[in-house]
Amino acid sequence: MSLSDEERRIIVGLEYEKACKTIDKVIEYQTLGHWDTIANRLYYSLFHAVNALLINDGHSVNTHRGVISVFGNDYIRTGIFPSKAGRLYSDLQTLRNNSDYNCSFDATEDEIKPLIEPTKQLIEEIGKYLQHTNK
Repeated sequence: MSLSDEERRIIVGLEYEKACKTIDKVIEYQTLGHWDTIANRLYYSLFHAVNALLINDGHSVNTHRGVISVFGNDYIRTGIFPSKAGRLYSDLQTLRNNSDYNCSFDATEDEIKPLIEPTKQLIEEIGKYLQHTNK
């Protein structure tokens, strides 16, 4: 499906707004100690930010693996974002999968807390990229 520039701008804005709202929920869940939920919310906050990035640049991806693949190939390997951003996204996906689908896995504060600030920072970096490319 081909999007007009205006449609693309609107969808990118909505995706990025969703990323920001989702990362904001992390603080609320952190005070409650819901680490599995935080793992899920961290992953989805970054998913929405990266999705905004891909849509902004004209990529059409239909799966979570596809989003991660295009992000890695077109933004990490090319140096637009640092390699640690790709590792963070991959780590968040693994934690989210374990937290959501593995009944014997419970995410811990020690695993999750160190990922919160880097995720927020990466979302902000993506936001700056989006602003820069939409001028």
